[in-house]
Amino acid sequence: MRAYTSLVGHVLGSHPEIDGYYEMHRTYVLADDLDRQLRQYAAHDALKPTSRLLFDKLLHNDYTLNLALPELADATLLLALRPPAATLPSIVALFAQKDRDDLYADPAGATAYYVDRLAALADFAARHPGRFHYFDADTLLAATPRLFAALERWLRLGAPLATDYHRFSQTGVAGAGDASPVLASGRIQRASPPAAFDPVLLARADAAYRDCRAQLFAHAAESVLS
Repeated sequence: MRAYTSLVGHVLGSHPEIDGYYEMHRTYVLADDLDRQLRQYAAHDALKPTSRLLFDKLLHNDYTLNLALPELADATLLLALRPPAATLPSIVALFAQKDRDDLYADPAGATAYYVDRLAALADFAARHPGRFHYFDADTLLAATPRLFAALERWLRLGAPLATDYHRFSQTGVAGAGDASPVLASGRIQRASPPAAFDPVLLARADAAYRDCRAQLFAHAAESVLS
């Protein structure tokens, strides 16, 4: 969460070979789950005649991905991390805007979410070595051509990705991903400097980040690092 996943989704979903761009809040355990994903997407957005890939992003530990499914044998998995110094203040700021009290609006709650999520990703990497590709989320802004070249190779795209992207039916819709005006601009922009964060919590999160990143790099088929 807050690792440029909505931006990545919109860049990929704007490519003629890819449908999907937003967070669908789905679990993929049975083959029927994939059918439901397709129906859910097609209910809001027209499928491209040239598309051969369907994108979704799983941001939370509540959602399960069963790689034993034969239907996922040729799926391309992309894992990305953003450092806590930028991620945690972004999570807190986002959820502090909501009308209700939210666990993620509290620095301790946001940190617990971040640490738990990274632990799950590290475990996933150890259980599925060579089955995924990894990139540092910051390379989307800091090394765009290098990341795009890797994504094009990993996804076997026949045309290049573009820094300008489309706005879709679910762009900015609550629950579908980032609802900020920056995403709605239709182009990759530089991030604002992060706000200050509790140094004790940040140290805990940074240790989890460094451990998870090392695990992902060690087990990825290929990586792009900042």
